[in-house]
Amino acid sequence: MLNNVAVAAVNGVTPFELGIFCEVFGIDRSAVGLPVYDFAVCAAEEGPLVVGDGHFGLTLPFGPERLEEADLICLPADRGAPTREYPQPLLAALHRAVDRGARVLSVCSGAFMLGAAGLLDGRRCTTHWMHAPALLRRYPRALVDPDVLYVDEGQIITAAGTASGIDACLHVVRQEQGAEVANTIARRMVVPPHRDGGQAQYIRRPLPRTACDTMGEVIAWMARHLAEEITVEQLAERAHMSARTFARRFLAETGTTPYQWLLRQRVLLAQELLESSDETVDAIAGRCGFGNAAALRHHFLRTLGTTPNAFRRTFRGPQAA
Repeated sequence: MLNNVAVAAVNGVTPFELGIFCEVFGIDRSAVGLPVYDFAVCAAEEGPLVVGDGHFGLTLPFGPERLEEADLICLPADRGAPTREYPQPLLAALHRAVDRGARVLSVCSGAFMLGAAGLLDGRRCTTHWMHAPALLRRYPRALVDPDVLYVDEGQIITAAGTASGIDACLHVVRQEQGAEVANTIARRMVVPPHRDGGQAQYIRRPLPRTACDTMGEVIAWMARHLAEEITVEQLAERAHMSARTFARRFLAETGTTPYQWLLRQRVLLAQELLESSDETVDAIAGRCGFGNAAALRHHFLRTLGTTPNAFRRTFRGPQAA
């Protein structure tokens, strides 16, 4: 049962991510029948702690010893990640917590603390999409998924950037105290109890470029003709190669197949049109080469983890869909 919650704060702790834990677990809502958590924010380093970019400091009454009694330890992001070293007493406390059955929840770059403690080895996890490559480089045994809002691996929960920490906290409350409690907290916070999709829908990917001139002209042509039916044979003819040679060269220079490249660029174009135009989903599907709304929805969902209408609501408001 989730009763005792502790936040481990280090120098450079970011105020928004710290505030998420305080908002979900640190407020007494017993007047509306919600559970009250034994909640504390703990200084994992000598204080006063610098908050964020140093605009203010934080003096806390608890040190890392308070983590020993927590059912849930929360790790907010900090400005020092991904290059800093974390205090050994903090890393040891995280290990002991997992050994005794407690859960640990990180938000954004807080995942680097888990990596430093060796708690991501062989585990699926996430962090903010901007930090995902660095997390994988520093902790290559971690199974980093940069496209999701959060990952629940039982005792280890990792959330992506900023607001996805709210999603992960409500997920834990839903598991421990039920949907009614989680939904009531969400209503009090004026946030959705559950968000569809993943963080892939928030990533801007520029048109891939190849350092070699072999594919440059063909790729530019493909980008201008996304609405048309395109075959490898057509592309190979434009590149003056056999289809087999073209496919092999394309993969070597772009890291993907012609089909997957086209599919990704069509989804990107659909994102732009959903966000910037009032065209129907059917019309957008035609302009992007998907043919119909059903095909667009299928590939949109597989690529981004959300639907075209949900994406449009997210970026343009409910009335746009």
